[in-house]
Amino acid sequence: MGKVFPELDEPLSAWIRAQRMFIVATAPSGSKGHINCSPKGLDTLRVLGPTSIAYLDYVGSGVETIAHVRENGRILITFCAFEGAPKIVRIHGRGSVVEPQDPEFAELIAKFDPGAGVRAIVRIEATRISDSCGFGVPKFQYEGERTQLIASAERKGDTLIDYQRQKNRSSIDGLPGLRWVEREETAPGA
Repeated sequence: MGKVFPELDEPLSAWIRAQRMFIVATAPSGSKGHINCSPKGLDTLRVLGPTSIAYLDYVGSGVETIAHVRENGRILITFCAFEGAPKIVRIHGRGSVVEPQDPEFAELIAKFDPGAGVRAIVRIEATRISDSCGFGVPKFQYEGERTQLIASAERKGDTLIDYQRQKNRSSIDGLPGLRWVEREETAPGA
């Protein structure tokens, strides 16, 4: 049966590092608004400490996770074993969004090997770490990473900033997205 862990010890951290994907879930405050569940891949997640993880957030057509974390901080990261022994690990926590203009961004980004299009780093301080059996999760064989996400950012080049202004200004529920876009809109003379 499931177990609750006080921290991400080395065996659990090693298991997390071996997973090829994870799922991020967030929701706005209250009973209205859209829940967001977003699968992530690539080499984008790092265990930072016993109760701390972070992942690279690449430019996308939506900004739900960033908006929800900015609003209420609640976040859930889920890992599923698709190979080997069945297992699911869930990390509930409080998230924060570190954008490129933030002082701590340089220190955090140095822990990764990022491709083009990183718009933020989402950092999570775990409030609950647990596992469960994973008996219902199917087995899949890993074929490789998709290349389209980073290639799309590379193709956009200088227009990537305009894309973010258009697509990452606010969530589908109207919550503020990227802080730098919001600051541009409220700057004198904007």
